[in-house]
Amino acid sequence: MREVLIVQNSRSGGPRRLGDWLAEEGLELRVVRAFEGEALPEKLEHDAMIMLGGGYLPGDDERAPWLRRTRELVAQAIASATPYLGICLGGQMLAEVAGGEVTADAGAPENGSTPVTIRAEAAGDALFHGLPGVVPAMEHHVDAITALPPGSVWLAETERCPYQAFRVGERAWGVQFHPEVLPERITEWEVDGFDPDEIYARAVADEPVSTPIWREVARRFASL
Repeated sequence: MREVLIVQNSRSGGPRRLGDWLAEEGLELRVVRAFEGEALPEKLEHDAMIMLGGGYLPGDDERAPWLRRTRELVAQAIASATPYLGICLGGQMLAEVAGGEVTADAGAPENGSTPVTIRAEAAGDALFHGLPGVVPAMEHHVDAITALPPGSVWLAETERCPYQAFRVGERAWGVQFHPEVLPERITEWEVDGFDPDEIYARAVADEPVSTPIWREVARRFASL
């Protein structure tokens, strides 16, 4: 059975429905709760890797010492063309490891369901091809990618945070948003400057549109 290494960086930040979707596609999930001290492998020998979000910058080793090993695994995924999906912090880590830039408190924060514009470059992408021009996606961040890695493909954007999705090589993707999250997760987030009731209601309204789209993206990732 094909096995996916999933790095979890906080107690509440698990793979959620993304894990369910991948399991439905026949993948076995090895979730490493790195925030609890569970050991990461020294070498990436899995069929794919997913790095989830967390309240850190990619190089925040003092607060999250496991990030150093995680960066090494991300570099191995890129070098070996092992399918990789980085979500929020995981996307920022892919950008930084591949030569881009990540900046703390960059631009305007995003919270809740947000319209993400799919760029023309996504037409030939294995995960993002054929998606609607604008897709709702769940956001929760203040840090952001401020420069994409050299040679990467820019796939999606928003006005507040341009680099919403990108690809490095042929099989490594980073996204700023959270395809694994349902509206209920908003009730667990701190959303300073936003009306929590308003962003929850918007997420509930958008969920029937967004869920089948991100389910299809998960299926495409599993197929790799």
